[in-house]
Amino acid sequence: MHMMVSHSLGRSLVVIGAAALFAACGDRTPVAPNRMAPNSAQLDLSPARDHDRDIQHAVATLQRVTARFHNLEVAKHEGFVLLHECEVLPGEGPVGIVYVNMARLTDGVINPELPDALIYEPETHGPPKLVGAELAIPFSLWTQPEPPKFLGATFQREDDVGAFGLHVWVWRENPNGLFAETNPRVSCGA
Repeated sequence: MHMMVSHSLGRSLVVIGAAALFAACGDRTPVAPNRMAPNSAQLDLSPARDHDRDIQHAVATLQRVTARFHNLEVAKHEGFVLLHECEVLPGEGPVGIVYVNMARLTDGVINPELPDALIYEPETHGPPKLVGAELAIPFSLWTQPEPPKFLGATFQREDDVGAFGLHVWVWRENPNGLFAETNPRVSCGA
């Protein structure tokens, strides 16, 4: 009898604890929602005081979900195709080689758990090296008047592919910033 009471009490405490946790978090938006409908609010929803922690969480998430793509063959097997060879934007700097997953790009969702593209740097000897990821959404699927944002960073227009995109340099430090379009530490000269 005592065991039944303890088990019931324990389960009740777990339920009460979970309810309290959900209630305490009820007024806070998740740092990186798993899915975002294209017409919903911007992703820049976290309080300013948590911004650094939110960025660290986003970087960790993107590193976790892209780690297997250090092997380009795995990325290709999972549907990533070459969008363009290593690119250097005049007056701005190198972007790198971009592989895009068309199913992810055209799903109408901005999701850091499923980045839309991968950024590689060519290597002289061996396969390209993964240096970043990209979140993107086609112009036709984004109906808000302003470009999308992610943790305060505004997506850039990529007119050549008809999409808004945001580079996230999760595998190569970028002195221009985590979300900069180009990265001077990437070389197309291999």
